Amino acid sequence: MTGGYLVLERPNAGIVLSTNARFYAIVKPLYDEIRPESWAWGWTDVKLTSPQMSRETMYKLSLKHLKLQPVSSRQVYAVAAAHATLDKDKKDTLQRLLLQGLDITILGCNEFYSYRNQIEARGLPLTPKSLASLPPFASITFNAEESTGENRKPEVAKTGLGSSAAMTTAVVAALLHYLGVVNLSSLDEDQLQGKKDVADLDVVHVIAQTAHCIAQGKVGSGFDVSSAVYGSQRYIRFSPEVLSSVQNAGMATPLIEVIDDVLKAKWDHERTKFSLPPLMTLLLGEPGCGGSSTPSMVGAVKKWQRSNPQDSLETWRRLSEGNSALEAHLNTLSKLAERHYNAYECIINACSLLPAEKWLERANEPTQAEIVKELLGARDAMLRIRYQMRKMGEAAGIPIEPESQSQLLDATMNMEGILLAGIPGAGGFDAVFAVTLGASSKNVTQAWSSLNVLAMLVREDPHGVALENNDPRAKEITTAVSSIQLE
Repeated sequence: MTGGYLVLERPNAGIVLSTNARFYAIVKPLYDEIRPESWAWGWTDVKLTSPQMSRETMYKLSLKHLKLQPVSSRQVYAVAAAHATLDKDKKDTLQRLLLQGLDITILGCNEFYSYRNQIEARGLPLTPKSLASLPPFASITFNAEESTGENRKPEVAKTGLGSSAAMTTAVVAALLHYLGVVNLSSLDEDQLQGKKDVADLDVVHVIAQTAHCIAQGKVGSGFDVSSAVYGSQRYIRFSPEVLSSVQNAGMATPLIEVIDDVLKAKWDHERTKFSLPPLMTLLLGEPGCGGSSTPSMVGAVKKWQRSNPQDSLETWRRLSEGNSALEAHLNTLSKLAERHYNAYECIINACSLLPAEKWLERANEPTQAEIVKELLGARDAMLRIRYQMRKMGEAAGIPIEPESQSQLLDATMNMEGILLAGIPGAGGFDAVFAVTLGASSKNVTQAWSSLNVLAMLVREDPHGVALENNDPRAKEITTAVSSIQLE
């Protein structure tokens, strides 16, 4: 929600809201018994299935080098973590599990992908009800195959919820739990909220960050993986140096030693519990303008920073001030709700029926006036953030807040009961978000539909990774992880 671009550099913070869209990873033995040839050859089989993409791929896993064939550069960091952390007795169990092969199934909620084309093809309106009519984990169709019959890419666009980080975290968490490295079933509600020791989640976080960074070929801010693991939070990135050992690792250094170094490194990221104040709802809308490439946009901003250091520093300073102000107003509203809930509930419900310029008229006593002052302060902070983001985009030559998005956001901000409207993360054409007061979200989804914006079936869910006992399709044990959301 705040921190786009800035969160790439310490000590800038970003507010990240996790949602109820989830990736599921299901891990079980591929074979009922250990195969003799696995003992003899030092290889085991790994089957990876994506039902939504109608794909099933078989790999050979080298038990010595922990590399997958035929993709020899892919290493299994979760398995390396098991070797690095488990004692001798548990390593015997680990070896038996690996020799039985790994059967991994991955499922992503529909909210990660755009189904506008399917909805329009059915002649349905662009409403959440139409989205809900789709079957769960709907198939992702493909473009026509290329002449070689290879490199088919999903036709359905992503919606900007951080699917790669969510999927990586789900698979890592599922493997680590299955192999006995962590015990996710021990996580209770207090632990998920960060009130107790979360050592197991910390292991999931380190391995997921490592795998995600190596898969992407770069060390990003890591906000998306962190929120997938821990849920909604205020986040400050880790120092990239913690991953230097795995980036520089060659064949001379066993992967187990590299992962051991990563696990023991000083991970200096900072995360603080955060969630929206009571009686506020997060909405996400898909404008249908096509997606944006975050890496290319980040590259353009970095190029601008190098060429205009003075101007970029001033813009970032003002952005940081706006981000801090919005965070402070939201935190103050949460505290006011705790201390004066009746007054808070009354004024929020009253404001939900009115445009912002009339909110103060409904404040009947000092506490309500103070709450409205904070609401208006949050709106002003978001407007300042949007202005600086547009300014940065213009200077860098990229559409961080394109004109079409600006018109949509301005129209949304003028609706009754709207606290905030903005672009998540790096911006562009992926999505817009709004934070509504009271019961006003229904009116917003209707208004968005008339503006050709599809309101998604997504709400804030502050929880991160969790073990679930019901496979969405069958009764398998699953590991689910929350999607990534707003930077």
